[in-house]
Amino acid sequence: MLFNSISFAIFLPIVFALYWFLANRNLKFQNLLLLISSYYFYACWDYRFLFLLIFSTMLDFSTGIKMYEAKNERMKKFWFWLSICINLGFLGVFKYYNFFVESFADGLSHFGIEKHFDTLQVILPVGISFYTFHGLSYVIDIYKGKIKPERNIVDYSVFVSFFPLLVAGPIERATHLLPQIQRKREFDSAKAIDGLRQILWGLFKKLVIADNCAEYANMVFNNSDSLSGSTHIVGVLFFTFQIYGDFSGYSDIALGTARLFGIDLLRNFAFPFFSRDTAEYWRRWHISLSSWFKDYLYIPLGGSSGGTWMKVRNTLIIFLVSGFWHGANWTYILWGLLNAIYIIPSIVLNTNRHNMEIVAKGRIFATPKEIYHILSTFSLTVFAFIIFRSNTMTDAFHYIGKIISPSVFTKPEGIRNEVVWLLIAFIIIEWLGRENQYAIEKMGLKWPRPLRLAFYYAIMLVIFMYAGSSQQFIYFQF
Repeated sequence: MLFNSISFAIFLPIVFALYWFLANRNLKFQNLLLLISSYYFYACWDYRFLFLLIFSTMLDFSTGIKMYEAKNERMKKFWFWLSICINLGFLGVFKYYNFFVESFADGLSHFGIEKHFDTLQVILPVGISFYTFHGLSYVIDIYKGKIKPERNIVDYSVFVSFFPLLVAGPIERATHLLPQIQRKREFDSAKAIDGLRQILWGLFKKLVIADNCAEYANMVFNNSDSLSGSTHIVGVLFFTFQIYGDFSGYSDIALGTARLFGIDLLRNFAFPFFSRDTAEYWRRWHISLSSWFKDYLYIPLGGSSGGTWMKVRNTLIIFLVSGFWHGANWTYILWGLLNAIYIIPSIVLNTNRHNMEIVAKGRIFATPKEIYHILSTFSLTVFAFIIFRSNTMTDAFHYIGKIISPSVFTKPEGIRNEVVWLLIAFIIIEWLGRENQYAIEKMGLKWPRPLRLAFYYAIMLVIFMYAGSSQQFIYFQF
């Protein structure tokens, strides 16, 4: 079930009504309803993989208790590593088995050994990377003594499978989400209205920005041989806005939907395209994943405490793992390496924390220096997305070659003017709302009510008029 589908438009009001009007007096019923709804939501995609989600949930729930009750360190480590190995084992088989088998076969072929290995003909379970990371953080936190295990299976299952975040995040922590699930929730109309605003903006990002940009980006990347260099530049620019509108739009809908049920999820995007350096960009892009890797990989490796070499080494590891997390393809690994190369100079020079506040805070306009740094950082990001979007390394280098060809000075082909104007309007609104949690959070709140409602209706009208052809959310494949 997709957030931008008719089925979700029917599903959400039904669950909302049952949650607040039928189960509102009983927290256990509310959580049970959320769990049943979440499992139904997931089963609508492929009910067969629902059993994998339930198994993963039961595994971490059980091993968490076993670890806590272990009578010695040896047994505690046994249950810990059992959970880690099984979780990563499932992830490895479904997501990476074919990659390793094919890479091994290619390696042998370089030595003149032609060997065929059977690969798995199975689709990737949607959301497996996200709910696996939910469980891993829970088990690791128990092992380190940061939290105690949850003994209510329904509450824990909701933490893992809460439907707004189930298939594409944000990646939640037990320390943040579980207490909200265990606490009685009262309906807050202001919070619900704010959630609807964020859903509206998320739908605009997805349906108007991402889906329209996807049509052009797909055309360019799928027909690279016959198009000019200038068209290739516009193609990757459109893909950059596609992936931002798609993923941050999903996150906005997820956060807004959760707020309808009185639950606050972790923020996942903070206007990353207004960043002044790569370090700031990665503090603002896919925040829940970046912070997960920081807490559960970077810091355990030694973090920034061991001198410049250790910081560089750990940063390189983090970005390579982040690239590999996105998919079993050498393009993702190179994309991670390239972003590491971008950020390492600031690590060495200790300038990676210079831009902690949003750009031009308290001002309407940025300075020429700030604009230069924003455009420079954005250009590096766009270049890296060529590799991210390409199917193979060969395709990526071919795409880059087209950009640096003489045809880059020709007029781009096939651009729809209305999409350009929509992108310009989108960038302006994002800029004006950059100090808030999402762009239209406070936009129009002080306007007269008729004008404020007209603004929201205008966004809805634009969505109905200019929604692009339906595209699946990009991060479902990760």
